[in-house]
Amino acid sequence: MKASELRQKDEAGVTEEIKSLQKAHFGLRMQKGTQQLNNTASMRQTRRSIARAKTILTEKQNAK
Repeated sequence: MKASELRQKDEAGVTEEIKSLQKAHFGLRMQKGTQQLNNTASMRQTRRSIARAKTILTEKQNAK
C-alpha cells in the first residue's frame, strides 16, 4: 500500500493495516523456513511496508 493511501486512513485503519502486514510477513517467514518461498523479495517489501505504516502512524499520533 502506498503512503498516500495510508495517510488517508485514520489511526485505527493504519493500525489494522500494520497488523495485517505483520501477519503476512509471519507467513512469508514460515514459507522461507520450510523452503516454500519462491519470491524472497516479497519479504523485503512487506518489511518496508510495515515500517512505512508505522512511520505514518507515529506522524498521526504526534500531530494531535
